[in-house]
Amino acid sequence: MRFTLNGAPADVQAHPMKRLLDVLREECALTGTKEGCGEGECGACTVLINGVPVCSCLVPFAQAEGTTVLTIEGLGDTHPLQRCFMDEVGAQCGICTPGMIMAAYVLQPDASLDDIRIGLAGNLCRCTGYSAIYRAVLAARAVTLAAQ
Repeated sequence: MRFTLNGAPADVQAHPMKRLLDVLREECALTGTKEGCGEGECGACTVLINGVPVCSCLVPFAQAEGTTVLTIEGLGDTHPLQRCFMDEVGAQCGICTPGMIMAAYVLQPDASLDDIRIGLAGNLCRCTGYSAIYRAVLAARAVTLAAQ
């Protein structure tokens, strides 16, 4: 199947009903996207398809045909969200972190704390208690606004 993966054209051969999560991890060697629950409940496997956050564990690979898929690897190592998650200790075990970052990536630069809470409501963390995650997203938004 042909699609755009992290900004580059991709042609990946995999069964069309294989989960997008598995294709990304196994065929594309992009292991940043994590499996938490495998049922679309935790958000750990969140990626963007055409700019919309989705749980990749629920998406058959066939639905990626002709789309643009962005994973945590596609953000690069210097994205403000990644830096701020580290600076604010927004990650402990790290399983939820890529999904949290991808869900936060689509929030508006002027997102309020309530907007962030709503935007991340589909992503579960069992380690941090969310305060550090919210601080990280707010800090990244401040960096993004300052750069504009």
